[in-house]
Amino acid sequence: MALSRRGLMAAAAATPFLMRVEDALAQGIQPKRGGTLNTIVNPEPPVLHVGVNNQAPTLIVGGKIFQGLLRYSAKLEPMPELAKRWEVSPDGLEYTFHLQENVRFHDGKPMTAEDVVFSIMKFHMELSPRARGVFARIKEGVAVDPQTVKFTLSAPFEPFLLMFDVTVSAIVPKHLFEGQDYRQAPAVQKPVGTGPFRFAEWQRGNFIRLERFDGYWKPNQPYLDAIIYRVIPDSQSRRLALETGQVILTQSNDIEPFDVPQMRAQPNLEVQTAGWEYFGPLMWVELNHRVKPLDDVRVRRALAHAVNRDFIAQRLWFGIGKPATGPVASTTRFHEPGAKMPAYDVEAAKKLLDEAGLKPNGQGVRFAIKHMSLPYGEVFTRLAEFLRQSLRQVGVDLQLESVDVGTWAQRTANWDFDTTINYLYQYGDPTLGVERSYVSTNIKKILFSNVSGYANPKVDELFTEARDAADPKQRQASFSAVQKILVEDVPLVWLMEMAFPTIHDRKLHNVITSGAGVHASFDDVFLA
Repeated sequence: MALSRRGLMAAAAATPFLMRVEDALAQGIQPKRGGTLNTIVNPEPPVLHVGVNNQAPTLIVGGKIFQGLLRYSAKLEPMPELAKRWEVSPDGLEYTFHLQENVRFHDGKPMTAEDVVFSIMKFHMELSPRARGVFARIKEGVAVDPQTVKFTLSAPFEPFLLMFDVTVSAIVPKHLFEGQDYRQAPAVQKPVGTGPFRFAEWQRGNFIRLERFDGYWKPNQPYLDAIIYRVIPDSQSRRLALETGQVILTQSNDIEPFDVPQMRAQPNLEVQTAGWEYFGPLMWVELNHRVKPLDDVRVRRALAHAVNRDFIAQRLWFGIGKPATGPVASTTRFHEPGAKMPAYDVEAAKKLLDEAGLKPNGQGVRFAIKHMSLPYGEVFTRLAEFLRQSLRQVGVDLQLESVDVGTWAQRTANWDFDTTINYLYQYGDPTLGVERSYVSTNIKKILFSNVSGYANPKVDELFTEARDAADPKQRQASFSAVQKILVEDVPLVWLMEMAFPTIHDRKLHNVITSGAGVHASFDDVFLA
C-alpha cells in the first residue's frame, strides 16, 4: 500500500517512536507492561559478559544484563545510572559517587560500594587494556560507606567521567569473582548483573533469551517481559525476518546499508541513526607505513585525494553516516573543524605521485599494493571494489585479498598487510579513543593499536599535553594542533563517520534515548 508524504507524516505523528517515558506520558501514551521483544544479534557473541568481551554483539546484549555508574546523553553529558549523583573536588582529584538505593544483583545479593571498588580497581584493571590506562591514574578507591564510593586520582584527568558507561566499566558482583580467574569464573558463562533483564537461556546458533528481573531497582520497570535475540547469520534472512515481523528490531550491522532504503519505505518501520554519539565510530583505510611507498607522505596524500568520500557515504552507505574530515569525529569532544584532510582531487593526486617519482609504466600503473578486505558484510566488499577503481584512475594497482574475520584480526594485529579497512570507537574524547591509533608508544602487535607504525614526536607530545591538562581550553588547544598535523601527515585515509541503522516497528517505544543507543538497558522500552 502506497502512502503519501503527508500520510507517512501523519502515521509517524500517530505513533511516536523516540521519546522518554515522561514524554510519552505527556502525549497521553501510557507505557504498557508486558510483551516479548524479538530482535537479532549478529554475529553471535562468544560470551555475554561485557567485562570479559568487548565485541559489539556482547555489548548490545550485555547492556541489558549489566549497568555502569553513569550513562550519557547524545551531547555526552553524564547522567545517573547506578550512581544517583556525584561530586568532583575543586582540584579535580576526588570523585565521589553516591549509589542508588535498593540495587540488587540477579542472584539477590545487594550491590554495594564494595562491588563498585572491586569492579573498577581490580576486575576492569585486569581485563581491559584501555580502561587500565585510565584507572591506573586512580591513587585510591575506597568504599566510604555501603552507598558511597570515592576515587582519588594521582593527577587531574579531565575525561574521567566518560569512563563509567556499561560498555566500558560495568559493575560486577565481587562475591562471584573475587579469588577466581576472572575470565574462567562460572559467572562469565551465566552472567549476573544489576540490569533490568536477567540471563535465562542460550541455545547457541539459535537464540539468547533474557527475562525481566523482578527485583530491579527502578519501581515498576522494566516494562517488557523478555527480550529474545535471534541468531540469523544470513543478511537477506535478517531482512526478511524484519519485513515479516518475526523480529521487530534490528541494529548495528544487522541490515546491509543498501537494504535500508527499502526499510525506510515500510510504513510500519522507523529507521534511526542516532545513538552512536558516545562511540563516534570512524572508518579509515589503514596504511602500513613499513610498506613502500606508503612511508612517503606525498603518496599518502595522493591516496586521500583519489578517494571520493561523498560517494562512499551516499552511494555505498546510503547516507548512513557522513564523510570524514579528519581523525576526530564531529560528534567527539574537541573535534577541530579547521583541520580538514585532502579533498577529492584526481589531478592533485597524480601530481603528488609524479613528485614522488612514481611515473606510470606502459600500462599506466605507477605501483601495486595489496588490500585486505574487511570481512564484515557485502558492503565492505563493495567498498574494496570502489577503492580499487578509485586508485586505478591515478595509476595505483590495488590488489584485493579476501579473508575471514579471524584471519583479518590476526594479520592486522601482526602488521601483515599493505592496506585494509578498520573502524574504531572514540568514546567521546580523543584521549580515550583516538590517541591510541597515532602515538608511537602504542605501536604494538595488538589489534586496535597503532598498527600502521606511524610516528611523529610532535604528535606524541601534543597527545600527552592534552591527556594531562586539567583545563578543557588547554586540551582543546593541544587537540586542535595535533589534528592539524595529522591531516597534513595523513597517516591513515579517513573515510566516514559511521552511524549504524536501528530499525524497529513503530509499536516499539523508547529504543534510542541516549548517546549509547541500543547498548542501553532498555528498562523503559515498551510495546504499545
